[in-house]
Amino acid sequence: MSSSGPTLAQTEVVDIVVTIMAITITSFRLYVRVQQGRLWIDDAWATLGMTFDFILLVALCLYLQDYEKFPQDTRVALYYISAQCFYVVIWSSRLSILFTVVRLTVPGSFVRRVLMYTALTFGVVWALLFSQLWWICEKFPAWKTQPRPQCNLGKAVAITQIITDVLGDFVLIFAPFCLVYKVRLSRAQKVRVLSVFAASAITTVVSLTHAYYIFSDGGLKVIMAAIVEASMSLIVANLSVVVAFIFHLKAEEDSPSTPIPIVTFGSQPRKRVRDPLATTFIGAESTPIVLEDLSESRPRFLKTSGPNGITFNNREGKQTRELC
Repeated sequence: MSSSGPTLAQTEVVDIVVTIMAITITSFRLYVRVQQGRLWIDDAWATLGMTFDFILLVALCLYLQDYEKFPQDTRVALYYISAQCFYVVIWSSRLSILFTVVRLTVPGSFVRRVLMYTALTFGVVWALLFSQLWWICEKFPAWKTQPRPQCNLGKAVAITQIITDVLGDFVLIFAPFCLVYKVRLSRAQKVRVLSVFAASAITTVVSLTHAYYIFSDGGLKVIMAAIVEASMSLIVANLSVVVAFIFHLKAEEDSPSTPIPIVTFGSQPRKRVRDPLATTFIGAESTPIVLEDLSESRPRFLKTSGPNGITFNNREGKQTRELC
């Protein structure tokens, strides 16, 4: 390890801090969804990512600090657990973002089918990366005799991670852009919505840094970059829910005096179909976006929310679905 690299203590501190941040934000996201009665598949993937991020924290603490207490086979097992938990957190976070976009689409639509095939592709890529790590590390097992075993993943893994990370994050940015681009929103509102999903670019930057350290055999730098990438991926996966909650609170505070438009994903059903991915019936046709001014409309009608985030407009007899 180069003299300019992180120390063991610095790596452990980063591991603890960023993991606690990711777990806290994910827990808050799940609390919000439970309170709203809107738990769905994207929340399940976020929960999976949070669980394995915690396992990654424990495994890395044992791997980095207490490895001398364990036999050599246990040290190797801790490395494998850490490496595979990293992939679980990364790709479950991406699937959480993808299914957040899926829940904005109309059941049975072409866009939803494309997104579901994309989710399947993400799963295949995840399995390939999982298998590649075993193949590379078992093919050259000399690293297992090191005091702190760390497999030299080499250029093949680095190149694969760069390609899959860039393409995966591109899909997560492009998919919501296609949904929001033609919607009747002001420029500022479009920027606000898209910027939440565009935060996936943050993980792209971190993943490129991680891949660079794999190229250069960076030692603890590889581990620290992997820690940051995993936790940042999980944090980004929760932004759509957390930011929507914050703006909802701000709208409620400002509504008595300041008109604040709330963005909702509208649907005006003519027939009802059963969505195999949802727990409720959803309208088969939709109008893209409804903008409502709470301060002006509050005296005229009452809005209530159902368990699946459906907002009922009693004055006009319409239904609208919140964006996040």
